[in-house]
Amino acid sequence: MFQGGSLWAGLLSGGMSQLQDTKNLQQGQLGRQEFTARTVENVTGAVGVMAGVEYGAVLGSALLPGVGTVVGATLGGFLGDRVGRIVGGQAGSMINRSQLVNKVAEPIKEAVQ
Repeated sequence: MFQGGSLWAGLLSGGMSQLQDTKNLQQGQLGRQEFTARTVENVTGAVGVMAGVEYGAVLGSALLPGVGTVVGATLGGFLGDRVGRIVGGQAGSMINRSQLVNKVAEPIKEAVQ
């Protein structure tokens, strides 16, 4: 699982999103908590793309070998990205609201400033 095309699709998708969010953070267009939430979202979206491409290709091959593989992989990638980002957005928000995480992150914030 997660090899070849699906691995590269996920890495490319998540990596490009993360680069854009990092750029927005450096330019002050994004706060640290929002950046944390988006980082989690980018990671889960990338995993979603990988899983979606693989399982979509398998399902597409089962229904219509050849063309179904390509269509299934494409649709699976889009759907996996969407579901992964929704789950990641929720998880990122929960992480930002966690008192334990905030207590651990507070000394780090002070050291950086």
